[in-house]
Amino acid sequence: VQLVESGGGSVQAGGSLTLSCTASGIIFSINTMAWYRQTPGNQRESVASITGRGRIDYADSVKGRFTISRDNAKNTAYLQMNNLKPEDTGIYYCRPPAYIVWGQGTQVTVSP
Repeated sequence: VQLVESGGGSVQAGGSLTLSCTASGIIFSINTMAWYRQTPGNQRESVASITGRGRIDYADSVKGRFTISRDNAKNTAYLQMNNLKPEDTGIYYCRPPAYIVWGQGTQVTVSP
């Protein structure tokens, strides 16, 4: 299984970013995909997930601001992040929860 995250960057508070995650080595369409983040001083936490059938869940801290989606034809999951806050700063990872594997992550930095 290989996971490649991209799309991170530095933005000011209130800005937006869209993260992408391309997976290989799995039957992408049937696997739940989830986004996680590691923020400074905190444990890695789940941010959002989407099942193969499209059921979506969000952490309370990002509800209304983040949108997870997937394109099974491209083996890619996305995380649209709007109204970013400084506390969203961290490294963002994606993975199918059924597999114990992590990509390199992508850094998101939000300045006040």
